[in-house]
Amino acid sequence: MPIHLLENVTTERLLFRKVAPSDFQAWLPFYHDPSSTLYWNGLPKDPIIACNEQFYRIFERYELNLGGMNALIHKNTGELLGLCGLLLQTVDGVSEWEIGYSLLPKFRKMGYATEAAKACKTYATNNKLAPSLISIIHINNNPSIQVAIKNGMRLDKTTTYKNNPVAIYRVQL
Repeated sequence: MPIHLLENVTTERLLFRKVAPSDFQAWLPFYHDPSSTLYWNGLPKDPIIACNEQFYRIFERYELNLGGMNALIHKNTGELLGLCGLLLQTVDGVSEWEIGYSLLPKFRKMGYATEAAKACKTYATNNKLAPSLISIIHINNNPSIQVAIKNGMRLDKTTTYKNNPVAIYRVQL
């Protein structure tokens, strides 16, 4: 199965590229802000350890062709705004493609997550990746739920994923 990264995909304001080890310092503020991990249980409390673990998983996905997060770069400023991508996930024993997204706190509520998530949906549609896509969202994470809804997703089910109560939002392609 080929890796599905949105390298060099652009939107009105964003450029997608692979995450690089040099992005670590720019991404670290995500873990310093308690609101970033408010909804997800089981993450390390130390921001440096949490960021290291995430970067390890990102690069592991790249190596194993399991899709992955892309760095979201602002086209005008060159700043790292967040991470977004298509990830092969297994939920309740079923492997499916997920649109995952996270933004640095200072770039939230500006429409970047929705813009990036829509680009993932378009990429998956154009490349006939799957009949549908999911987003795995903690049941109390209303900002992420709103992004999923704006991306045409609807609640498919609730379940437990990595010891967290989650809503699975789905869009048919």
